[in-house]
Amino acid sequence: MINNWKHIWENLPITKKLFWEIAVIAIALFASNLFIYAQINQMVERMNSVYMSNVNLNELINGLSDVQNNMFKYLQVKDSQSLMDYYRAEQDYRHLLEGLSMEITDNQIHILEKNIRHMSESYLTVTDEAVQAKRGQNVEKYKSSYESALKLYQFINNDVSTLNILQFKNNSASYQTLQAALKYLEVISSIILMVVMIISITVMMMMTKDMVTPLINLAQTAKLVGQGNFHVKVPPVKARDELGIVTDTFNQMVESLERYVKRIKESAEIEREMKEREFLMESHLKEAKLQYLQSQINPHFLFNSLNAGVQLAMMEDAEKTSVFMEKMADFFRYNVKKGSQDATILEELETVENYIYILNVRFAGDIHYQSDIAEESLNYAIPSMILQPLVENAVTHGIRDIDWPGMIRLSVKDREQEVEVCIADNGKGMNEETLLQVCAGKQTAESTESTGIGLSNVISRLKLYYGKEDIFHIFSEGEGKGTTVVLRIPKRGGI
Repeated sequence: MINNWKHIWENLPITKKLFWEIAVIAIALFASNLFIYAQINQMVERMNSVYMSNVNLNELINGLSDVQNNMFKYLQVKDSQSLMDYYRAEQDYRHLLEGLSMEITDNQIHILEKNIRHMSESYLTVTDEAVQAKRGQNVEKYKSSYESALKLYQFINNDVSTLNILQFKNNSASYQTLQAALKYLEVISSIILMVVMIISITVMMMMTKDMVTPLINLAQTAKLVGQGNFHVKVPPVKARDELGIVTDTFNQMVESLERYVKRIKESAEIEREMKEREFLMESHLKEAKLQYLQSQINPHFLFNSLNAGVQLAMMEDAEKTSVFMEKMADFFRYNVKKGSQDATILEELETVENYIYILNVRFAGDIHYQSDIAEESLNYAIPSMILQPLVENAVTHGIRDIDWPGMIRLSVKDREQEVEVCIADNGKGMNEETLLQVCAGKQTAESTESTGIGLSNVISRLKLYYGKEDIFHIFSEGEGKGTTVVLRIPKRGGI
């Protein structure tokens, strides 16, 4: 029988196993809570009923007072309403008397109850005689009956008060006993609940062990397979549930992977040789491309700049000449050093400032330059020689030979996911056709005084570097209205 149940359990789907586990635990907890609730509720009802005897005695006293008052009222006024009230009070009082014990015993409370009931019967008989005498206009009779009824009323009232006090003492002792029993029941209930929970958790752990163990073995084996060991297998599972199916499938997959890796190794040598040749070709191509970009620096610009430095040395003292020559050296040193490397935004900005300084020496300070830089963006990496060619383009094709003071503004702003670099001039501007040609990568011949790195070169390198098309943007409202170039550069860490 046990083997049959075990076989049925092993072949159940995991969802049903989990359902039965949760159901068994829920039923056990519900049954224990229901039992505890019933016991506590029973105890509370017993505690509530402790003082009911005092309540009944208070009702008895009130009923006795109603009989006495209604009788006295009828004897005074002799109207039908008073008579009806008397008979109603009499019936209510008789009904309350039925709750008193008539048992023959030596218990003081029962003796008092019996005496009260006997005296009450006598009292009701006397009150009836007084009422009947009043109705028959027998003055002497109803007066004597009233006096007798009044004495009995006082005796009964005193006995009921005495009984009430005795009942209260007994009920107080019973209440304290029940209260202690309730606290003890709370402790027992807590222990029962804890025992049920421990047993339920133990049963659940035992029932889920068959599900958890295969998962652990599967995870450990999968980790070894992930590390490249294809000679391991998951221990077989007897159960035919989802775990058993997954285990068998996983072992088959490992065998397939082992065969596949063997085939891969057989063709690896040929592919490795092909990769080496391809890598060599790519290396030569990159080297040639970098050499080509480096060779684009126009030496004529260097000649004219150095010639201007010589003329300045003749006209002014050596200090300004040394500053000029230092700026020139920094500019070309950066150009040569960073031609094939990445740079930071800070290095690119320093190169722009050196370039503006050199131009202002050459052209007597005609180029006005302003910058607004977000310092938190200075250490992000970008390709080298990006900003200077853009500023050079703004000078050469924007503010050169205009009839108003030329101004170049460069700003760097830190956005959420990117750095926005904006280079704007107030120069010649562009029409729509020229803008389209620039955006398409088409470019006219470079100026003879240029560094040789034009917009097409900058655009191509930005797209290759970031692998995105939406980086370079150029705007102009028309001829004579200036040009603005905006770079939206994805953030990369500093170098």
